[in-house]
Amino acid sequence: MGRLTTHVLDIAAGRPAPGMRIRLTALDSGTVLGEFTTNADGRLDAPALQGEDFRPGRYELLFMAGDYFRRIGVISGDGPDFIDEVPLRFGIQDAAQHYHVPLLVSPWAYSTYRGS
Repeated sequence: MGRLTTHVLDIAAGRPAPGMRIRLTALDSGTVLGEFTTNADGRLDAPALQGEDFRPGRYELLFMAGDYFRRIGVISGDGPDFIDEVPLRFGIQDAAQHYHVPLLVSPWAYSTYRGS
């Protein structure tokens, strides 16, 4: 059975990003499917989507990176931050597969890939 997982790595500090808030939205309907916070390992405690809720479609994981970097004191929040919210939009084609969508982030850059 398929599922959607994610994790966040703070590549500026070289460690997981605990306490980062993430929102999952189904783009086809605009429905917010869940709001999550990463654990000490930068992961969610359970899949963000699985079972009957895991179906083909277009989705967005919105990572609240600016809040995370302000909380740990890396950025001040005195003005507009270069990286604030990071939207990752992706498609699920096969609901029988595991889709892992990680975020590698710093206050100045980010990247993603389809993990395993």
